[in-house]
Amino acid sequence: MKFRRDKLLCSFSFRGRCIRIFLAAFSCFALVSCAMPQKRVALPPPKPRIINTRVFADFAAVIVQPKDTLTSLAGKYLHDASKGWVIAEFNEVNELKPGQAIIIPLRPYNRGGLSPNGYQTVPVLCYHKFSKTISDRMTVRAKDFEGQMRFLRENGYHVISLDQLFGFLTFKNQIPKKSVVITIDDGWRSTYDIAYPILKQYNYPATLFVYTNLITGNSKTLSWDLIRVMYRNGIDMECHTKTHRSLHWKRGDESFRQYFDAVQAELNESTRVLKKKLNKEIHYLAYPYGDTSHLVIALLKEKGFRAALTVKRGTNPFFQNRYRLYRSMIYGNYTLNDFKRNLKVFASFR
Repeated sequence: MKFRRDKLLCSFSFRGRCIRIFLAAFSCFALVSCAMPQKRVALPPPKPRIINTRVFADFAAVIVQPKDTLTSLAGKYLHDASKGWVIAEFNEVNELKPGQAIIIPLRPYNRGGLSPNGYQTVPVLCYHKFSKTISDRMTVRAKDFEGQMRFLRENGYHVISLDQLFGFLTFKNQIPKKSVVITIDDGWRSTYDIAYPILKQYNYPATLFVYTNLITGNSKTLSWDLIRVMYRNGIDMECHTKTHRSLHWKRGDESFRQYFDAVQAELNESTRVLKKKLNKEIHYLAYPYGDTSHLVIALLKEKGFRAALTVKRGTNPFFQNRYRLYRSMIYGNYTLNDFKRNLKVFASFR
């Protein structure tokens, strides 16, 4: 037993010495390693941080990325993809290139379209009837109408709504420099059969001024069902009175009281029918024959109309009387050059 105990004690003593020697050797190695000069590994310099966008209160400064377009940037920064024209006009470009530095205005920067050289004007075009084969003073052939709409697209014009024009006239909103408004009068069936598909093809808004007594749904006139289809698809409907009588002139031996009551009825009845049929508010009037007067304008203001349109040829600056807006009739015998002469979008101070 004694022998086994002595052997066990020797074993423990030997293991202890080995552990102490190992620890001492490791300590020496660590001290030597710390004392030796260390070889430094060169690290690559940090890559500079590239900032592609800085947003300020009134504008954003952007470096164009490969997938950026005018439409996508307008959707991102202006919350409206249709406002790519804002970016294009401010930077005087038609398209974007990767790496290009641009400024995106976040607020209207040129209400009224004023510049040191002049001011913006907006043409309003007026149509009545359309035909596939014939043309006359009031009837435009389908191929001519399509050619006119194509000319607008290919030459950088923007077709805007009457509401957008109203925002421009009241100095609230900025619109594209080459803005045009399209209107159609009365309510003939050819508006749906010919003009409407072409307007849809180009995604153009338009306004149809309806005189409500015409809407009978026969072979030549619109029905309320067809009007509702167009209204749901980008064609606004506004007032052209009830019977299309002149609001300015008395008839025959009509007394002033009779005339006044008749004008009231023309406006009240037509707006009532339009509201009932379309469930919408009526804001604009196209004067039958373009006739108006101070009395008629006073009645329109009293009834809450925002603006009214004549058929006096010309274009409209922001300071134009909103109840005497110019509108250019487009006749069926017009050439493309005749059409172009009605598209003046800028008036010079000189």
